[in-house]
Amino acid sequence: MYNIILIIPARSGSKGVPDKNINQLGGFPLILWSIEACKKSKMINQVMVSTDSLEYKKLSEDCGAYAPFLRSAAISKDSSMDIEFLKYQINVNPQAKEIIFNKE
Repeated sequence: MYNIILIIPARSGSKGVPDKNINQLGGFPLILWSIEACKKSKMINQVMVSTDSLEYKKLSEDCGAYAPFLRSAAISKDSSMDIEFLKYQINVNPQAKEIIFNKE
């Protein structure tokens, strides 16, 4: 049995749609929709949010996700690639063994 942790990226510095992750959609913050969809999966053991924002961290935790720390500004830029925060998560989580990366 695998322990699957799904990591939702939620960077606060979006230039196209400022604060898009906490903007309301259908009466709820956008990030809540992602967290709830993940929590419904029978294959995911834990939903984690990777963010550089204290506000996003608190909201994510209030929505039932695990957000243990804030990621650094160095991997939270417009030019940062997803693999950067995923590698960071692996390095700070001693239980993580590998990353399965599927970007469609």
